[in-house]
Amino acid sequence: MTAAITHERAVRAFYDDSPGGEGAGRAYLTLMGDVWHHGDAAVEQAGGSPRDAALAMQRRLMALAGVAAGERVLDFGSGLGGATCEMARATGATFVGVSNTETLNEHARALAHERGLSRQTSFVTVGDLDYRTLLAWPDGSFDAVVFLESVCHLSDKPAFFRAVFRLLKPGGRLVGLDWLQRAYGDHQTPEQIDHFIRPVCEHIRLAGLGTLDSYADMMADAGFTVTHAEDEFAGRPCWGSTPAQDREAWLTYSDLFRKGKCALDAAREAGVFTVGWWAATRPSA
Repeated sequence: MTAAITHERAVRAFYDDSPGGEGAGRAYLTLMGDVWHHGDAAVEQAGGSPRDAALAMQRRLMALAGVAAGERVLDFGSGLGGATCEMARATGATFVGVSNTETLNEHARALAHERGLSRQTSFVTVGDLDYRTLLAWPDGSFDAVVFLESVCHLSDKPAFFRAVFRLLKPGGRLVGLDWLQRAYGDHQTPEQIDHFIRPVCEHIRLAGLGTLDSYADMMADAGFTVTHAEDEFAGRPCWGSTPAQDREAWLTYSDLFRKGKCALDAAREAGVFTVGWWAATRPSA
């Protein structure tokens, strides 16, 4: 068994809500709701809720991708389906959510049905390493691809970007948001940064955190023209979607999520954790 298979299997077990799984899907629903990604920093600074900020980030990315009614979009790492449903409703496009965890997709399908979006959304469970090729879909199947804090779980990120390039129609757009590491303040060396980032990856089942530039480079190497690469929290610590008043709920939920929360908050406080976003285009010719 390769290290990659072991890691991706661990990611599936982490989110799995069935007996034997670690139940992160259920935990995140309880602690954060069905939309759990970071949002627009300006919205949060102005007093908006984490959900308001997350929806604003979705609108930003959908605008950059030019997603319009009737188009077809792949949402990679769609989780509980809340973000997928919101983007589908806002754009009128048809969304295909992808996860390697069936219990997440079961919740997502139920949520889409509840919100009257079953005809506009679907949720597909793929194998642990299927993200490397995404062969369930032929070349040029999608007008756009979006990822929201999911690629950080992948042990072979370059393969994912090559697969996405194949799936997009010429002129199609890739947009995404993800967890990153960076040098900040007194923490400049790889060893100083790793001191904070390694426990985050261990407890939240991440395959190492990239940097803003490393993601842009992987996209470019896959053939994309990268038009945007931004640190949403440039020059300041990224507290983002974790309001201080919610800390107690995290710390008392279970030991697994307490450890993850403490590790992430330490990396946030040190400034070496941040969230970035990108937009890229598959050239038309």
